[in-house]
Parts: sequence; C-alpha cells; structure tokens
Amino acid sequence: MTVDLFAGIPVSDYAAAAAWYERLLGAPPSFLPNDTEAVWELAEHRYVFIEVRPDHAGHAMHTVFVSDFDARIAQIAERGLEPAGRETYDNGVRKATFRDPDGNEIGIGGEPA
Repeated sequence: MTVDLFAGIPVSDYAAAAAWYERLLGAPPSFLPNDTEAVWELAEHRYVFIEVRPDHAGHAMHTVFVSDFDARIAQIAERGLEPAGRETYDNGVRKATFRDPDGNEIGIGGEPA
C-alpha cells in the first residue's frame, strides 16, 4: 500500500513564502494546485505545501530528517538562509531550525556527525 504525506504550512503572504521555500528547498514548487497553494515533493510520496491562511500562519512545526545533513545545511546557506538555531541531542542527532517569514519552524535533522 502506498501512503502519500502532505504536510501543510499556513502562510500570510504567498509570494514571500514561495520565494523563501524555494531558497530553503532549492527548487521551485513541484506543482501549483491553485493560486493560494504551492507544493514541493521532498521524496517520493512525501510533500510539503504552503497555503495562504493568514489566521493560522506562523504555527507550523515540521522536521525533515536527511542523510546528507552537513551538505544540505551548506547548500541552504549558499542560497542565503541561515538556521535560527542548532541543536545536538544527547544521542548525537543534529537539528538546524529555520523560520520562514511568518515564523513557521522547519527543522532539518541528521544523524550524528
């Protein structure tokens, strides 16, 4: 059985959010279902999307765990975004937290160094 995951992020300004997520994710949206949403496919059957919902903007919290943590964080930095914070947990797992223009939290996690 195939399961698709769509993780939604409410935003207040479509243009600003779309531009920011293009920088974070390194690509334009995979598809645009309508004029208030943009969808990026992170991996097969795994999507993140922004949707204009000003009353809910700024409250999303998502973490994407990647196998190429250091390279991914470096690529994001090359596109002009720096994490708002970094953590290393007791077990060595690392996390860099980014905040979009509305304050939504997008974490990039990775295995111990």
